Amino acid sequence: MASRMPAPAQTAPSRLRPLPRGFYARSVLAVARDLLGHLLVHDGPGGRTVGRIVEVEAYRGADDPASHAYRLTPRSRIMAGPPGVAYVYFTYGNHHCVNVVTGPPGVASAVLLRAIEPVDGIGLMARRRGTGDLRRLASGPGRLTQAMGISAGHNGWDLTRPPLFIADGRLRRRTIGRSPRIGIRRAADRPWRFFLRGSPYVSRQPLSTRTAELRWDGGARRARRDRPRRSPRPAPRN
Repeated sequence: MASRMPAPAQTAPSRLRPLPRGFYARSVLAVARDLLGHLLVHDGPGGRTVGRIVEVEAYRGADDPASHAYRLTPRSRIMAGPPGVAYVYFTYGNHHCVNVVTGPPGVASAVLLRAIEPVDGIGLMARRRGTGDLRRLASGPGRLTQAMGISAGHNGWDLTRPPLFIADGRLRRRTIGRSPRIGIRRAADRPWRFFLRGSPYVSRQPLSTRTAELRWDGGARRARRDRPRRSPRPAPRN
């Protein structure tokens, strides 16, 4: 019998309270770690979508060559504050990324949201993404923004109040992993990617010989596990 995929750590609380601005007015590394487990919420035209943050990356300012704030431009100047606002940009010519500005005003830094665990509005996320595979709905910055209905029009939005905000969703228990950031060439050795260890929703994790696919089926989560084909037995030698 196939083993089951892990269930969501918790459902969303009935009352979603935005995190206060003071939460973001700290070191970007501290905010990045502390964002794990909290809830990204968007009350958009199609309805509410909610995802638990399971993977992030921290980007500092003038001392971080991989950061947009290494040399501030008119586009990236928003990273200098105020904290708690969204920095959304279009990248690679095909998708948007959403970041959370951190630190005191004047100190440029931000946290990139890399992956979320779908929690609420999963049917809407699936329609936006064109897939029912829960692990692929929002595992990666571009997939995340598409699933949550976030676009360049949300750049500069205040994330401490609706309709787009991060709510208190702290977990009773969590284990945080860290690694170098993904897809960068400069400062690539800095371990500033943080993720919830054991979550099947992170954008990158070791692959086993048996892969699993979580399907969204009209309100039920189902696990389908694909087994590798067995190689034919070699012919006996004479």
